[in-house]
Amino acid sequence: MGIIGNLLARGRVQNRTSGSTYSFLFGGSTSGKAVNERSSMQMTAVHACVRILAEAIAGLPLHLYRHGEDSSKHKAKEHPLYNLLHSEPNPEMTSFVFRETLMTHLLLWGNAYAQIIRNGRGEVVALYPLMPNRMQVDRDRSGRLYYQYTTSAEDAHTTQGSSAVLDPSEVLHIPGLGFDGLVGYSPIAMAKNAIGMAIACEEYGARFFANGAAPGGVLEHPGTVKDPARLRETWQGQFGGSANSGKVAVLEEGMKYTPISISPEQAQFLETRKFQINEIARIFRVPPHMVGDLEKSSFSNIEQQSLEFVKYTLDPWVIRWEQSLARALLGTDEKRTHFFRFNVEGLLRGDYQSRMGGYATARQNGWMSANDIRALEDMDLITEEDGGNLYLVNGNMLPVWMAGAYAGRLDPSEQKENTDEEQQVLAMEKPPGRRRIAREDP
Repeated sequence: MGIIGNLLARGRVQNRTSGSTYSFLFGGSTSGKAVNERSSMQMTAVHACVRILAEAIAGLPLHLYRHGEDSSKHKAKEHPLYNLLHSEPNPEMTSFVFRETLMTHLLLWGNAYAQIIRNGRGEVVALYPLMPNRMQVDRDRSGRLYYQYTTSAEDAHTTQGSSAVLDPSEVLHIPGLGFDGLVGYSPIAMAKNAIGMAIACEEYGARFFANGAAPGGVLEHPGTVKDPARLRETWQGQFGGSANSGKVAVLEEGMKYTPISISPEQAQFLETRKFQINEIARIFRVPPHMVGDLEKSSFSNIEQQSLEFVKYTLDPWVIRWEQSLARALLGTDEKRTHFFRFNVEGLLRGDYQSRMGGYATARQNGWMSANDIRALEDMDLITEEDGGNLYLVNGNMLPVWMAGAYAGRLDPSEQKENTDEEQQVLAMEKPPGRRRIAREDP
């Protein structure tokens, strides 16, 4: 209530954030088509890109970790935030739906907001998404940020027509790319001309087929037509629409039909639509093959493109999410010991043969156990008694300085086996220089 009282006493100051002086708004584009969050989502390419990214972020396992004393990390399952983010952020939705909704907001409006509900001890007990188009980020006269949220008829009846002022501690805010680091700008609004052109091309194609997939033209009559409007309607009713395409027209009284429009092929209509799909995929940095354009994809490069999607597209969003969650939800002391982490390892795995080869190398060189590998493959673990947690190395590996240590032996039958203690001492005692060592007979 402190910030609300301060605002009421000093008066609210609108548009005091640095980025608010710039306007990247939804609306008309140079193609003449209105572009907003709803019309853009009717474009298949935009819908595909938003859905791919939103479902990818929502589907990644999200865990809260605690730093161990030996520089290790452990899942902090006892912390209230663990179940909140991993399973159920509020009683009305799952973690998948919650993150999918916020990621969709982030991609369409450039910002994602959620109200933080705390109990009497200050612990976070619930998170509820807020619509970005009804949120305003401002500063009061003392320079402190505050969030003003306006409700609408779509909300609960008890809150209709009201406006709430929220403290920064009550809002989980994930901003996208912006100019001031506080408020992000919508990718849709910033690229509305490219999306508007795609909408115009799609509408042109729809109208083309609605008109019978035939170019427009002129009906020429040698005499005077008494009722041209009726003739136009009759012609359109008989031959207009895709259902009437291919019909044979019978012209009477010396009438002649003359087309006056160029064909879609001549206007490079299909090429334009294909380019706009790639343009939209470029906006969201989504590989074209993931939105259905396989023209430049093959079996040899599609896996690499998928790995690049995780590295160059998902990773920045993942880091943005992780740091925003830690900033808004963790206390000052908890930030030193806890952190959020998305698990993207499953998306980085290659094909079965490549994975098995990598596991074999890790197993033989002693930095992965059988249980480490089985955990990554989502398999049941092997018990301690059966050696599931053993780290093994090949026995034929020796330090470089011991190479040729037994080369001076004349008769291998005269050698005796070293005891375990002797082998350990021999491995630890490195001789001076690079002198060859030959063990004397007893």
